[in-house]
Amino acid sequence: MLVLAVDTSTPAVTSGVVRFEGGVAHTLAARVVVDARLHAEVLTPNILECLAEANLTPADLDAVVVGVGPGPFTGLRVGMATGAAFGDALGVPVHGVCSLDAIAVQVDTVAELLVVTDARRREVYSARYRAGVRVSGPDVDAPALVDPGDATMIAGSAGHVGLFDLPAAEAESPTPASLVLTAADGLTSGITPEPLIPLYLRRPDAKTIAEREAAKAAGR
Repeated sequence: MLVLAVDTSTPAVTSGVVRFEGGVAHTLAARVVVDARLHAEVLTPNILECLAEANLTPADLDAVVVGVGPGPFTGLRVGMATGAAFGDALGVPVHGVCSLDAIAVQVDTVAELLVVTDARRREVYSARYRAGVRVSGPDVDAPALVDPGDATMIAGSAGHVGLFDLPAAEAESPTPASLVLTAADGLTSGITPEPLIPLYLRRPDAKTIAEREAAKAAGR
């Protein structure tokens, strides 16, 4: 099975083509550009570069996997819209996965793992995993308010793992292979995936005119 994997939930604009067989995800080509301002500009060209490098065309793809966050509104919707567009154009299923899960799956199973990524506004997105299974989150909060539980290791964005007194694993953002592994059950089941639902966890900064007028009337 050939799978296009995309994630834009972090500043890392990630895309790749992965061969998924027998529960093993082998990355044929990948592109990662770390720049939170370039999601829209580089994602589709990078996908096409990955296909060309793997000597494939879009028609060769069997499925798409997309990270659905949590992540900032603008960047996250670029990846989800792009993945959905490829799936719709090709008539292949599009599987959404929690991006924090796709970071956690890169870490060898530990008793309990904390994953954090940048939520901006001096906050982090977080989730905890026990023996590889998510047991808490995803949530968004100030780092000081994140409950590490019984975590013995942390993974996630380099600028935020250091805020916690835990040894850090080398897994900062989703990879094409980790996205596919996170979607493994859905890919192998053949069941039609649910519609993509973004994990914003909070409302976007941008508001409609009606929302701004309502807030003004309420004195907020």
